[in-house]
Amino acid sequence: MRGSGIAREKRTVSAMVRMYCRDIHGRRDLCEDCSSLLSYSERKLDACPFKDTKPTCARCTVHCYEASMRAKMRSVMRYSGPRMFIRHPVLAIAHVSDRRTRSPRKVRGT
Repeated sequence: MRGSGIAREKRTVSAMVRMYCRDIHGRRDLCEDCSSLLSYSERKLDACPFKDTKPTCARCTVHCYEASMRAKMRSVMRYSGPRMFIRHPVLAIAHVSDRRTRSPRKVRGT
């Protein structure tokens, strides 16, 4: 299930943020706050030193999110995570599978 690492992680995060915004903020399109969070997460994924071998962020040895954004993403994941199995089962299963993989060693210079 690994294979497409960063691309799949982006799809998963996008689905979670969109679900959260639609259900919590009542928006069909992303509100400014959720759009900002999604853009931020995509930039961080693009800059990930592990590239396609990256583990889920919770198991990563490099925590690149600033504290406020990490707290927002944690709220999104707490809400969306359990609902992913119903709305996006393939992404949810892949994410759980990724969580079980070993974390790579810390990359030098990060």
